Amino acid sequence: MQKTVLIISTLNTKREETLYLKEQVEALGLKALLMDISMRGDAASEADILPNRVAEAGGSRFEDIRQSKDRAQITNIIIAGASAIAEQLQAESKIHGVTGMGGATGSLMVTEVMRSLPFGLPKLMISSAAALPGLSTRYIGTGDIILFHSVIELSGLSDLLKNVFDRAACALAGMMQGKVTSPGTEKGTSIALTMLGPCDECASLVQTGLQKSGYQVIGFHAAGICDRAMEEMISQKLFQGVVDLAPGGVGEHLFGFMRDAGPNRLESAGKIGIPQVIATCSVNHITPAKSKYKPEHQQRPKYDLDKFRTWLRISPDELKKVAHVFAEKLNRASGPVRVMIPLNGWSSVDMPGNPTYNPEEDRIFIEELREKLNSEIQIVEVQANMEDDAFAQAVVNSALEIF
Repeated sequence: MQKTVLIISTLNTKREETLYLKEQVEALGLKALLMDISMRGDAASEADILPNRVAEAGGSRFEDIRQSKDRAQITNIIIAGASAIAEQLQAESKIHGVTGMGGATGSLMVTEVMRSLPFGLPKLMISSAAALPGLSTRYIGTGDIILFHSVIELSGLSDLLKNVFDRAACALAGMMQGKVTSPGTEKGTSIALTMLGPCDECASLVQTGLQKSGYQVIGFHAAGICDRAMEEMISQKLFQGVVDLAPGGVGEHLFGFMRDAGPNRLESAGKIGIPQVIATCSVNHITPAKSKYKPEHQQRPKYDLDKFRTWLRISPDELKKVAHVFAEKLNRASGPVRVMIPLNGWSSVDMPGNPTYNPEEDRIFIEELREKLNSEIQIVEVQANMEDDAFAQAVVNSALEIF
């Protein structure tokens, strides 16, 4: 079956360039479906999906979009409309990959559409603004997007720009026509696992233990972005269980710190009813940006992971607040939940002799959580450090009991 590439662009400003990319895609044996997300100019174009259809899918009309002076509003309308159309095309198996081109604004718009599409669908963004400080992370976000830096402006079909488009088309064709493993996994065997440097040993042992029992274990670095992506992928029903060793992004979101994992952290598994085992790595530490330290932050016990990263000890009041949020989220779960707590330290940072080690204060979190959690959610206390073999084995045992 001939596979189809969705090409997203603004033909009012990049007509010649977009049509060249379409030709190169088709020359490689693929079918091209062109979506025009122009917000100005004439609604008529050579696109298969015209701007007026995009505007209508976003709840507006192209004429209203064109006349509006509220750039932020009309941009959001076009993104919503383009995303809705792309999602429907993908759900109906009418597209098998997506690419687009743009400068700063175009890249923000097209990549937001790409992020609405599921993991595993090839996505390649050709951007002249890929290297602008602070923007590349916004383009990619939690999406599996390849960011192709054009270096030169996407304007005028010079030999240099043709070279950029030729390489981009070949790269996308390779992903779509090569021997690529399907991201789907056999039902009942795929487990999501959060990982973090200070609980790497535990994560490795848990992964090995579950793999020996026949599970595929997919790890996510829980530093704020990948654990957000995990929540999205759980919602897409890619996993049948979760071992969440490092849910510190819950508290980081509550206080607005660097490992903020968003408002939906610790919720997706509960919503779809899959079992989850929760541990506490990094929950008792916070990571405010050093440029935003308050005076009291300077007085807190701290641990330097390296010359760039410092963990501060969480306060007793903050521990209670985080425990309350944990309980609220986990109490809404429609599937089984088990909370595992290592009493001799919640990470490799949490060891006797380290300045932030304080198991007595950690009891505040444990008791608050115990008081607020529904009675059917079991809290298992293990007399071990998070990085001890005994704790990892306890996690594996609990997982095997409820998965």
